Amino acid sequence: MSSARRGRASDDAIRSLVISHKLLGTREWFVVHHTDCGMETFTNEIMRGLLRQSLDTAEIGPGGWKDVGQGPGSTEGDFIDWLTIADQAESVTADVKRIRAHKLVPKGVLIYGYIYDVKSGRLIEVPAATAAGRA
Repeated sequence: MSSARRGRASDDAIRSLVISHKLLGTREWFVVHHTDCGMETFTNEIMRGLLRQSLDTAEIGPGGWKDVGQGPGSTEGDFIDWLTIADQAESVTADVKRIRAHKLVPKGVLIYGYIYDVKSGRLIEVPAATAAGRA
């Protein structure tokens, strides 16, 4: 039995994986990110800056993200890791390593890393992630 989760390896995602193993017996997990992901279009600093200016919806243009709201904003975003993605393969590998290192994840669970190419529909294995998932 296997369990699939997309996105970053947040505490909530790891919680779900641990439940799937403990209560449903899953023995293989797959971390799958995808190309053309919106999480690649900004950084923690960009998101925090936008939120400091206003809580209204921002716009993206040729120069990147721009806040067009009237404010007020909030500094509460400064305390959140927005789990952005700078490099797909690196983020898949980092997520697999984080899951593998978690104290509630049994050594016998195999963890694989892939990137889903939204244009071709293909799953592309990230060998470094899969290797880290077996360690």
